[in-house]
Amino acid sequence: TRIISGSDDKAIKVWNLETGREERALTGHTGPVNSVAVTPDGTRIISGSDDKAIKVWNLETGREERALSGHTGHVNSVSVTPDGTRIVSGSWDNMIKIWSVETGKEERALAGHRSAVRSVTFTPNGTRVVSGSTDKTIKVWHLETGKEERALSGHPAEVNSVAIAPDGSRIVSGSDDSTIKVWNLETGREERALSGHTGHVNSVSVTPDGTRIVSGSWDNMIKIWSVETGKEERALAGHRSAVRSVTFTPNG
Repeated sequence: TRIISGSDDKAIKVWNLETGREERALTGHTGPVNSVAVTPDGTRIISGSDDKAIKVWNLETGREERALSGHTGHVNSVSVTPDGTRIVSGSWDNMIKIWSVETGKEERALAGHRSAVRSVTFTPNGTRVVSGSTDKTIKVWHLETGKEERALSGHPAEVNSVAIAPDGSRIVSGSDDSTIKVWNLETGREERALSGHTGHVNSVSVTPDGTRIVSGSWDNMIKIWSVETGKEERALAGHRSAVRSVTFTPNG
């Protein structure tokens, strides 16, 4: 089992989870690495950088397989379809782009956000893209047509992170307004707002069973919430400064 990290030092590192040892460093980006993802089969790493490029790497060898060029701003977020065939990227150029993992070719560009795209992800069935932006909206897009299906408005500040419930029924968003919101993906309706953080919410994730949300904030705190009730179940204190990224293990 491995951990993949991307850093302001422009490198991606592969770590052995059991030993904590660094196995290899992947170098090639000329700017900070903002986002990393791994293909579902575990063979490739996808990275997005301030250098405006997305790179595809062989996880075992550390070799760069291809560089994907087309964005005109920093690449903030990358994600891979559940079938491992496509990449989605979100950028400071306000654009979302869909790419082929195999060829590296841009398949389509999704235009509609009025400012930077901070976070992108796919629904579990791989048919839709969900994006969060500094324009304060979340958008749902159809992958094959590239059409915007709906825009979710309700956050009065920038949206930093979006996540999807494993059953594909809900979107979870974290914002500079210090709240987390839960939305119905099909209707676009806001189901509830989770309040408790005293700083920007940088990152959100949902448990594999879809019952809980974890959030990380500029208030140095991690909070666990019930999806159904919206109630804060516990607060995890220990970080001495802002929490940038949170996720759950596969066993929840």
